[in-house]
Amino acid sequence: MISPQRVALFYAPARHDPLWTLGASWLGRDPDTNAPVVQPEIPGIAEATADPRGYGLHATLKPPMRLRKGTSWDDVLCAVDGVAAGIAPFDLSPLAVTNLHGFLALCETTPSVPLQTLSDACVASVDAFRAPADDAELARRRRGGLTSAQEAMLVRWGYPYVFATWFFHITLTRRLNEAEYAIFRPAAEAHVEPALARTRRVEDICLFTQADSESPFILADRIPLSG
Repeated sequence: MISPQRVALFYAPARHDPLWTLGASWLGRDPDTNAPVVQPEIPGIAEATADPRGYGLHATLKPPMRLRKGTSWDDVLCAVDGVAAGIAPFDLSPLAVTNLHGFLALCETTPSVPLQTLSDACVASVDAFRAPADDAELARRRRGGLTSAQEAMLVRWGYPYVFATWFFHITLTRRLNEAEYAIFRPAAEAHVEPALARTRRVEDICLFTQADSESPFILADRIPLSG
């Protein structure tokens, strides 16, 4: 595989999980095939979901990164294989639609220690292959204001929300105003409700790739957890 512009390590529901299908229809794109998916008939949904649509339904484990010169896709794949070999599959905590600083997102109802462990391992394992964040990227991350802990993570790891500042979330919309929130929250809850009562397991690490800055992220591989 030719090294892509950016690589990310994500959690994504299994293909057979109803949340995969419902999530793809909510966002309007299947990140496995990159095919468009018909969205619910809600005025404004295409625009409100445009940003998360480009990433596909996911929760971030290792944020998108450009590869350092001299490293390759195979280097990343080997490192992720090593992480997956040391962690056993585990149950994901129940999820709920949540107001996350104005965004709608699916979040855990109770924190998961195995999930935190998985994210930490993903961040650490491939960071040696990450090209340093440039000034423009650092400025963009700082624009919304960071705590001292988040700033330290940004400087060291290129992203403010890792390790102690990380939290699991599956983004469903851009930031909404009050009128939009009143429409989209109940709609999102109704849309994904059939999938939320299901117990689901985290069984793999999903590698997503982005060919260039104008392209969406595509699911490139699933590495099974086998520890």
